[in-house]
Amino acid sequence: MISYWAIVSARFRSLLQYRSAALAGLVTQIVWGMIRVMIFQAFYSSTNAEQPMDGSDVETYIWLGQAFLAALPWNIDTDLRSLIRSGGIGYELIRPVDLYTYWLSRALSWRTAPMVMRAIPLLIFAFVVMGMSPPVSWAAAAAFFVSMCAAILLSSAITTFLNVTMLWTITGDGVTQMTFGLVLIFSGMLVPLPLYPDWSQPIINAMPFRGLVDTPYRLYLGHIPVSEFAGVLAHQLVWILAFIVAGRLAMARALRRVVVQGG
Repeated sequence: MISYWAIVSARFRSLLQYRSAALAGLVTQIVWGMIRVMIFQAFYSSTNAEQPMDGSDVETYIWLGQAFLAALPWNIDTDLRSLIRSGGIGYELIRPVDLYTYWLSRALSWRTAPMVMRAIPLLIFAFVVMGMSPPVSWAAAAAFFVSMCAAILLSSAITTFLNVTMLWTITGDGVTQMTFGLVLIFSGMLVPLPLYPDWSQPIINAMPFRGLVDTPYRLYLGHIPVSEFAGVLAHQLVWILAFIVAGRLAMARALRRVVVQGG
């Protein structure tokens, strides 16, 4: 485990060097967050129908989504893609570590370092300028923290699975675009999941993507009581395990027939 922690730490520190990209992303996410807030303000001001979430909760939900956007599995590891396309992937195969765990460690850093650089200043902006609400209780804050850790691990497992598929697809563009659409719609990032039709809720709740966004954010808001925390955390953990198993099986199958190209 020490070697994998060293991989996470080294990769994390290297990604922290991209401060200009983080600043550009921060500005973009703030602007986009303000646009989304105005859209939902217009929606709530134009209807008298009772909604499953009030306007202030939706705004907090949006700002949480903008703060932790980089944690979502919306892209693949570009360094691994370059190695696969150039033939440098051969060097990955001779490392004295478990290849899947090594890639998962890289994905964990890939999902956390950019998020940390953007989330802290964005949350400060949202609290000070936009009036973002704090957690409803200390217990809700603790549940949110644990659930966010599980969400990041779930995102890393999905990212690693996408990286493994590049052993077949070379670029991974198709599966990445498809996954991004599914994540955007069914995680709650585009529209908070409680606002979806009632008939769709059982389907959405069974999918893994709610564990990336909706579960931790609704724990933060108190929409999911702390008494139900064990159940929603179990949902996240089951899908984490499922993606890890699927990733390992896919990698084992791919490595039996892998052909190193390029070079």
